[in-house]
Amino acid sequence: SGAFQRVIALARKVAATDASVFISGESGTGKEQIAQFIHQHSRRSSRPLVPVNCAALPEALLESEMFGHVQGAFTGAVREKAGLLEVANGGTLFLDELTEMPAVLQAKFLRVIQDGVVRRLGSTTTDAVVNVRFIAATNRDPHQAAEEGILRRDLFYRLCVVPIHIPPLRERRADIPVLAQHFLKRYWAQHREARGTPSFSAEAMASLQARPWPGNVRELQNVI
Repeated sequence: SGAFQRVIALARKVAATDASVFISGESGTGKEQIAQFIHQHSRRSSRPLVPVNCAALPEALLESEMFGHVQGAFTGAVREKAGLLEVANGGTLFLDELTEMPAVLQAKFLRVIQDGVVRRLGSTTTDAVVNVRFIAATNRDPHQAAEEGILRRDLFYRLCVVPIHIPPLRERRADIPVLAQHFLKRYWAQHREARGTPSFSAEAMASLQARPWPGNVRELQNVI
């Protein structure tokens, strides 16, 4: 569809830079795939793309995962550990569901974006200076999240250099035949014999295109 072609064109254009990107869109629209596309087409592609799901971890564990920790920083910290910011050095850090990151961590993270300095949990010194490209994503409206105080405005402005919004699948129905055939080919090869992949009847495709797809591409994938 034209809507998704514009998403890809913008992603390809920004990939050639080191600008921070903020991807928004409903759950299941493919935000992580766009982040991967940007990284793979960037000059950092030989370095890692490190994903962090900010909604999946409690605050203390998320801080330790992001920044690392020194030995004895907390119960169970029996040795030093580098955080994901250090792992992503030279590459890209993908912050999924950024609006779920606690406000205290947002402030600490902002300092890393500004000066690249990482201080591990429990440390009193600078432990690393990193060069990382940041891609953030959320299924909320990021502007509204900043207005409501869920997302720090200064962090939002730092990360939203290039905003990319992925429209929901119901607004780009021309993509449904392409995606449906892609998933059918993939899963036919996985679960059936390696002979030719069947195609959808006109009635079946019309039925797929008529559905509202609240779960977007992920829902379509599971249905196929």
